Amino acid sequence: MRDPLLTGYRALIRPVLFGMGGGDPEVAHEQALRMLQATTATAAGRAALRLLHPGGDPVRIGSLRFDNRVGLAAGLDKRAEVVRGWSSLGFGHVELGTVTPQPQPGNPRPRVFRLPASGAVINRMGFPSGGAEQMARRLDALGVRRGNRAVGTTIGISIGKNKQTPLEAAVEDYLTCFRQLAPHADYIAVNVSSPNTPGLRELQNADALTRLLGELTSAARQADPGDPLPILVKLAPDLTRPAVEQLLAACEHSGISGLIAGNTTTGRDGLAASDLAKAVEAGGLSGHPLTRRAREVLGWITSASDWPVIGVGGIMTPADARAMFDAGARLVQLYTGWIYSGPALVNGINRLRPGR
Repeated sequence: MRDPLLTGYRALIRPVLFGMGGGDPEVAHEQALRMLQATTATAAGRAALRLLHPGGDPVRIGSLRFDNRVGLAAGLDKRAEVVRGWSSLGFGHVELGTVTPQPQPGNPRPRVFRLPASGAVINRMGFPSGGAEQMARRLDALGVRRGNRAVGTTIGISIGKNKQTPLEAAVEDYLTCFRQLAPHADYIAVNVSSPNTPGLRELQNADALTRLLGELTSAARQADPGDPLPILVKLAPDLTRPAVEQLLAACEHSGISGLIAGNTTTGRDGLAASDLAKAVEAGGLSGHPLTRRAREVLGWITSASDWPVIGVGGIMTPADARAMFDAGARLVQLYTGWIYSGPALVNGINRLRPGR
């Protein structure tokens, strides 16, 4: 049975969105965010959108409460520009960022490329960021504090290092972000897996990751000894199984609260023939070509550890989300799937029930 919301989005709304910005995906993204920001700036606008999104089953992971199992992945709302609106669009949590300690422009444009026949996107954004202080000010102005649900949803913040920061100084970048943003986050996501900041994935090395996580979890305990802020680690889908197992061992005594699997891939498998010309563009690939690989890596993690895992990557249909849940994901996050399928995808996943 066809979903009229999905049909309407694909036939009427998506062509308009994809045509915005003269066809430049990043400009279209920025314009669409401004439209969402305007629509959700008022209580009436948020209430109208909420009528389209009935919500889903709540989930608890440790001290964290989620209204449902669908979240917005990091990268879509990098600067917390639409943070008041995401719950109205059916999301049970939103991950802001990735944010860096100091403002930076990211990589040169163009840096986002749609591959529509493949249901995919390539991006090499490189953490464009207004900086941690700017995001902290924005969230503070909205009254967002840890646990108060001032914007109606659970807030995660993805943190990373500045491009110019050498790897040997990266820990301090993450600590700077943590100190400035921890008061406004329900959890912190440690992004060591983006392929678009040179050298960043070297922080997935077991020794480097052990040191980084030790410093961050220590800072969390010092800030709140009774209830440290949960810290999650976001891993790449390009890791081998032995590498995943080594990283899990490195995380074992770190005090983290969970994992996010995964991020974009540097691989180019599974692309349609008509999209191959764009495959030469550098950057991380997301969307349908990543579906199977993301689920496979998540399965390695859940079979080898007891940490709660958020599944992200290649979730283009409710069936993809169902497969992630079956592989052990406690929650899922959307980005590219939401771009291609719109609000119907959120609703379809929220209608899923355990065992269905």
